[in-house]
Amino acid sequence: MRQANIRATVLAAVAGAALSGCAMLPGGGGWQTLIDGGKGMDNFTTVGGANWRAEADGIVADRRPDTLGTHYLTTRNSYKDFELKAEFWVSEDANSGIYVRCTEVRPMTDRSCHEANIFDKRPDPSFATGAIVWLAKAPSPVPLTGGKWNTMEVTARGTKMTVVLNGVKTAETNEARDGAGVIGLQYAGGVVRYRKLQIKPL
Repeated sequence: MRQANIRATVLAAVAGAALSGCAMLPGGGGWQTLIDGGKGMDNFTTVGGANWRAEADGIVADRRPDTLGTHYLTTRNSYKDFELKAEFWVSEDANSGIYVRCTEVRPMTDRSCHEANIFDKRPDPSFATGAIVWLAKAPSPVPLTGGKWNTMEVTARGTKMTVVLNGVKTAETNEARDGAGVIGLQYAGGVVRYRKLQIKPL
């Protein structure tokens, strides 16, 4: 009887994963791995026309079909309270960011989402790399991420949201919208590469 219950539980979990269309990569301790090196494209939907693709060391984009607009990889699942960890590499001219709690995806903007920004050369540096756009300003001087591997951690719990870049807290707000939404990886220019993305629902 016990073995039958275990088998039923496993089958239910497999069926749930199939229905969600989201093939999680191995993780542990409550963490879900969405990107691991060049694996994980199946965990996302492409919004826009950027050439997101899997390469040996990560999920990468370096071209879009126009000079205007932004383009994303969005998670198939929604998340409300969570810890997120990302490892990324960007060129010095890159414009990217991690969008969270996105209530709309067409269009998907830093108004319909909260954005942990990755944009070293943002013309107005107030909300450049390390900021939560419109809610918590970037440090001064702006931390530079171009041309090297970096880590970014985003924690959202209720109305509190924090960003930690390369081990240093760069932004915090108590005014985040308290609701669920998808997570998006932005491409708006340069070369953007993610080699690890993990999330732990809270």
